[in-house]
Amino acid sequence: MATAVTNATTEDLWSGGEGNRPFAASYGKMMMWFFIFSDALTFSGFLASYGFVRYKFMDVWPIPDEVFNHFPFLHGVEAPMYYVALMTFILIFSSVTMVLAVDAGRYMDRKKVIVYMALTIVGGLMFIGSQAWEWKNFIKGSHGALLLDDNRIIQFVVKKTGHRVALHDFVPADHERERVQHTRHNGLWFQEEGSIPDFSVEEVVNAFHQHPELTIRLQKIVPDSKDPNYARDRDYLKGLHVLNKDAIGEKVIVSRADAEMYLSRATAVVEGANLKVNEYGSVLFADLFFFITGFHGFHVLSGIIINIVIFFNVIIGTYEKRGHYEMVEKVGLYWHFVDLVWVFVFTFFYLV
Repeated sequence: MATAVTNATTEDLWSGGEGNRPFAASYGKMMMWFFIFSDALTFSGFLASYGFVRYKFMDVWPIPDEVFNHFPFLHGVEAPMYYVALMTFILIFSSVTMVLAVDAGRYMDRKKVIVYMALTIVGGLMFIGSQAWEWKNFIKGSHGALLLDDNRIIQFVVKKTGHRVALHDFVPADHERERVQHTRHNGLWFQEEGSIPDFSVEEVVNAFHQHPELTIRLQKIVPDSKDPNYARDRDYLKGLHVLNKDAIGEKVIVSRADAEMYLSRATAVVEGANLKVNEYGSVLFADLFFFITGFHGFHVLSGIIINIVIFFNVIIGTYEKRGHYEMVEKVGLYWHFVDLVWVFVFTFFYLV
């Protein structure tokens, strides 16, 4: 046996012929597995970074149920995680149709491959569209908040129930207050600025004074006595009149007197989220959300484009002429990987 290996040439050992296929896989399939493995390490690094930041700022992290609570055509209805669950189901279903397309390819059934790949492409497009809609709502915001001089966020709630109140619900619109948004063409020193809020800080504060039933809640979450940082959080809240001090895991709601103190430190009105501000809480949450979900969305979009190319090749009979549908199987591996990654993204961002 040793003699046979010694006498074999390098070309014989590494030519990728039938006798030298690792795990009986073709060269193309092995390269796809190598790509998936390396990409899995990339996503693992991103999600590990998210987990570290989340743990470090756990006491001020946004509550996902309050952030992702929109559903199409149900305006004003609280539907936490329903739409995200629907997105996840759509992507998983598209993975099932991809499995059926691969199976049909093994039996050289071109008509079924066409049908199942078409369903996979439609599922991918629906997921991308859903993700774009979710981004739109996250960027636009739902309630609005005030930014303090230390970059923390305060939100408005009903004092008795703790339910959030949108700025549009208690601040009257001033149609006479108009200002042109600064752009590179008309701004000072050719500087651009973000979208102009619908209200000024002064208008929000004056409206708050006229609604005694309202108060504010802080960015910080009510601490748990079992938490190792409980002593620090207790000292932080010691000077405040916390109205919901027993509501562990919820945002801290303070009295009207404490609310007035915080309002005096407000510097800007925040509506929605971007890379600089976030009405829901820590701006790091928005930064990581846009980056990681956007990176995954790019993978889904790439998979859709590849699927479309393979789909048209199936229609014109390219793989019938080759005598196999291995390309469908290879793109199927990539699609299942994208699906699996979303399960982890969904768990980290929406469930934990």
